[in-house]
Amino acid sequence: MHVYVHVPFCARRCSYCDFSIAVRRDVPVDEYLSALDSELSTRFGRAQPTSAATIYFGGGTPSRLGGEGLARALAIVERHFPRVAGSEITAEANPDDVDARAADAWRAAGINRLSLGSQSFDERALAWMHRTHDAAAIPRAVETARAAGITNLSLDLIFALPDELQRDFERDVRTMLELAPDHVSLYGLTIEPATPLGRWVERGMTIEQPEEGYARDFLTAHRLLGDAGFAHYEVSNYAAPGRRAVHNSAYWSGASYVGLGPAAHGFDGQTRRWNLRGYAAWRDAAASGVDPIDDGERLTADNRIAESVYLGLRTDAGLPLTDADRPLVAPWVDAGWAAIGSDARVRCTAEGWLRLDALASALTHHRSR
Repeated sequence: MHVYVHVPFCARRCSYCDFSIAVRRDVPVDEYLSALDSELSTRFGRAQPTSAATIYFGGGTPSRLGGEGLARALAIVERHFPRVAGSEITAEANPDDVDARAADAWRAAGINRLSLGSQSFDERALAWMHRTHDAAAIPRAVETARAAGITNLSLDLIFALPDELQRDFERDVRTMLELAPDHVSLYGLTIEPATPLGRWVERGMTIEQPEEGYARDFLTAHRLLGDAGFAHYEVSNYAAPGRRAVHNSAYWSGASYVGLGPAAHGFDGQTRRWNLRGYAAWRDAAASGVDPIDDGERLTADNRIAESVYLGLRTDAGLPLTDADRPLVAPWVDAGWAAIGSDARVRCTAEGWLRLDALASALTHHRSR
């Protein structure tokens, strides 16, 4: 089983963020852990424990629970989903939360992978994004985590920031590579309406990066990371040899997973369910012994076609082709946006991943007729 745990707490809301978060100066660690324990007990209390191949603490900012708090959260989850030898246990962390005491506690508890929300090494960009850390905090966090024995480190970078910031994205990638990360997640800036950034754009206070700039940054990262030996194994993810994210790869393969915490999603192979989005609503339901599920949907045949096409095209595993698919894919191959391997799978090139939605939509429509 794969287990995702949403920890909603943040010190502040980033300018681009529309995730389910709870901004707290003082994090209610005991309250959160009690609700998490109640959710697990209500939903799985009578079931036999199932071993966990992966456990992933996402957010929000799981590192805001501190060293002891995150260790306690893992212990609560493991009562129902104990790890086995080789289990990947990941926690997302802000660089400024990673001190020696916290990192030692995380490693002692069993956390063996950190995903650091670095986002940029440019001070102006970090301030514009409302990040709580400065650039110097990133190498400090990397050094501290490794000193504690957490040697599987992923760094996040956001690209396609507005031109007004004059951020040198290539410099950011090169600076990141100097830290020798094991994994890199690369995300294009998305403008959501109900965010500070969405309001800035609506008022004309900032201008979205044009498509040409988005493509330039994406292809720059693809080139530099490829030259450094990273495999571009999913549209937004790069890994050093042997360091692909096992948990995220489970999502992309259509595996079942459990979702815990506010707004968390789970999937049993047939039905996708999601929890109440707001922290207070989730907490109150869980604390009263009610399963905090908000709603769900059973996948239809068309849903399954759409998901299989999209998930296949977004990874380097590719999508198995039928003979009927080939005329539709041929123009993409001719344009250099896709390639068909000897295993009869179509795989997007970097240029093709920039156009992923168009090919996925066309193939989904074709296969659903």
